[in-house]
Amino acid sequence: MPDQTANAAGAPHLPRSAPIEAYGKGGFAFADMSHRGSLLCLPDAIWAWPVTKPEEIDEASLARVIAAADRIDTLIVGTGIEVWVPPKTLREALRAVRVVLDAMQTGAAIRTYNIMMGERRRVAAALIAVP
Repeated sequence: MPDQTANAAGAPHLPRSAPIEAYGKGGFAFADMSHRGSLLCLPDAIWAWPVTKPEEIDEASLARVIAAADRIDTLIVGTGIEVWVPPKTLREALRAVRVVLDAMQTGAAIRTYNIMMGERRRVAAALIAVP
């Protein structure tokens, strides 16, 4: 499986959505590729995401989600191995663009994201890599 970690600045790793096939050891596998680090999975592309811990999740880190809000109903946030309660201001910012935020540990987030994708739901995922 080729490592797709290095790509052109600002370019997605994959120009479409895809289920996450595996995770752990600091990365993810999807669409016959591997990626080290966190991921942002949108309906039209999968991107590297620089977030490494839940405290770094804010409106700026989710700017791509907010920009794509017209194609997203639910944002699944995988918080690594930590349990995280999103700040009220972040929930309100997403609610203002009609996106529901659902935070859970990364393993559960991947399972939920894959199921919702399979159901053709309007879902995105922000996934923090786990060791």
